[in-house]
Amino acid sequence: MKTLLSTFAIILSLHAGAQECSVQNSEKYQQNLNAEYADPAKSPLLKADLATFKALDLYPIDMEYCVEAKLVRTPNEKPFKMPTTGNRKPMYVKYGELNFTLTGKAFKLDVFQSLDMAKLDEYKDHLFLPFTDLTSGNGSYGGGRYIDLKVPKGDTIIIDFNTAYNPYCAYNHGYSCPITPKQNDIDTAVKAGVKDYVRH
Repeated sequence: MKTLLSTFAIILSLHAGAQECSVQNSEKYQQNLNAEYADPAKSPLLKADLATFKALDLYPIDMEYCVEAKLVRTPNEKPFKMPTTGNRKPMYVKYGELNFTLTGKAFKLDVFQSLDMAKLDEYKDHLFLPFTDLTSGNGSYGGGRYIDLKVPKGDTIIIDFNTAYNPYCAYNHGYSCPITPKQNDIDTAVKAGVKDYVRH
């Protein structure tokens, strides 16, 4: 079973969290993501799927889905074993809560930090945001999607849902992927980022 430590390193090398909302930033991320999936050395796709791969199916970029959130840090949280789709139980800690408004509604999502990633200097400020929404299983991957963020200097952070990507498990069951916590389900349709993968 492949782990996500190397996976995160690849994804983070592409996009370490948007600093501002712009169509250009979202486009660059999506272009880099498509290039990664087309690269046999980096792609999570099965060989048969890679042979016919052209591009990921993406929602149109929409700046309505790039929002500024208030970060409430939760420094006294205890580390826990994150459930995954495999037997692996990586250690995470809840870093804080993100409060934001999307499609006219107020939401809160928990954001996490991998203890393994935090040991690496280049990823010590990485934050992991898994979520599900009303498109999960109805347009986007049923298990939810991920967004990678960086620890901000202040108490606000940009969440660009246009950069939401699928767990590698959506393409290849050889990976062990964190399961989105129940509390990170938001009651709106996030029509941004990567759609569900359909084999052709």
